[in-house]
Amino acid sequence: MRMIGPEHMAQLSVAEDAALPTPIPTQIISSDEYFPAPQSEQQREVEARLLDLGSSLARKQGMSRRRFFQTAAGMAASYLVMNEVYGRLFAVNEAEAATPGLADQRANGLKGQMVFDAHTHFLRDDPAPEYGDPNRAGSLLWQRKIAAKLGWSKLPDGREPTIDDLRFDSYFKEIFLDSDTKVALLTNAPSDAPQDWIVPQEAVFSARDQINKEAGSRRVLAHYVLTPGQSGWLEGVDKAIEVHKPVGWKGYTIGDVILSHGGKTAWRLDDEKLMYPFYEKAAKAGIRSVCIHKGLFPKAAEERLPHLAAFASVADVGKAAKDWPQLNFAIYHSGFRHVGGPPTDGLEEWEKTGRLSWVSDLAEIPEKFGVKNVYGDLGAIIWGTDSIWTGSPQWQIEAMRRLEIPEDMQKQHGFAPLGAADGPVKNAIFAENGFRLFGYKKDAELARPDRFTEMKAQYELDGIEPSNLRYGYVRRS
Repeated sequence: MRMIGPEHMAQLSVAEDAALPTPIPTQIISSDEYFPAPQSEQQREVEARLLDLGSSLARKQGMSRRRFFQTAAGMAASYLVMNEVYGRLFAVNEAEAATPGLADQRANGLKGQMVFDAHTHFLRDDPAPEYGDPNRAGSLLWQRKIAAKLGWSKLPDGREPTIDDLRFDSYFKEIFLDSDTKVALLTNAPSDAPQDWIVPQEAVFSARDQINKEAGSRRVLAHYVLTPGQSGWLEGVDKAIEVHKPVGWKGYTIGDVILSHGGKTAWRLDDEKLMYPFYEKAAKAGIRSVCIHKGLFPKAAEERLPHLAAFASVADVGKAAKDWPQLNFAIYHSGFRHVGGPPTDGLEEWEKTGRLSWVSDLAEIPEKFGVKNVYGDLGAIIWGTDSIWTGSPQWQIEAMRRLEIPEDMQKQHGFAPLGAADGPVKNAIFAENGFRLFGYKKDAELARPDRFTEMKAQYELDGIEPSNLRYGYVRRS
């Protein structure tokens, strides 16, 4: 949902220009779904230590700090510093940061790991062209072409691919070249105003088809976005089933991604009159994955639009899942509520109660309702990074590979360890659960190298140079 409006822009900077090109972000970066918190003292400490360590190690290795931060050793240094500031959360040692060969060996050993990112978006070129125009409070203009610099072939009529053909530019580089992601799900967000959609529905499927044609395999999957309450929405579902053939459905129960529109078409998953005819169509078509944006509804949003809190929560998930066991309900953001408010809100709630609104409620639905068809997204059950708002997802992949639940937390809450970077738990999170949910048969789909495989091999041979850019907003100092 879009929380950033014209009144906020004086407090924000575009992350591409303001955020340092470090391997990991060192402050909160928002797409525009929430107003980002200012850089904390600990984040400033991480940033300062990382810059110092990067400078020192770069000199020893005879390269610039920027170039060092583009290497596997630079990534390792980032998590080394994170451990110093926050405590040991990530599996990393000083030798990885100081020895490029060792870091490269680890990275090369893991780059074949299957990673399916079930939550990706296109990158907008101009982050906020609409905010100078009060009559267009939400539209996003996405520009730039990709083709020539990445070696894409000409289209059948001889033209070079452009933004009008693909709606796609550095998305490819950041996800498929600069990260270990193998398959991505392209998702979208709706509005009651046609000009305010993130990407028009038709453009998403055109991009999917063109990308997969160029790859020679099915590397990009796509959602169809539900618009309950809008005129003709069920007819649109019929067309999607017949023509677009999405792998799943995406919906925002708050109705409109732009909160300033007031959520006039907000809806509930368990609304039998509105939603159950759709579920019947989806089940009959065999497109069983219903992916729903939930959470990201801080106190400021509730103060402005209190009636929408009930729609943003997960209170409507259990009954719908129980009534439609032939469908799967994947809850984006796992319903996490607190993003957009002070970062301490969620931490304080967890420390006091051992619960997180509405994440804990979501986790309890299977037992409470006796269902097995409810999933949580964003590194919880299904891997989804919301990239490329925060740049290449490689830093998130590395974080999950290295992450371990601290022993004291394991003992206190009964958590099992996450295990090795490519162990069964993390392999399930990275790809296996998502592939199963969306019916993707990796052994058949990726049985042999495709054009993307060849392009990445050449990219690595030429010398990897990830941009380390982020593409949202940060709070000014």
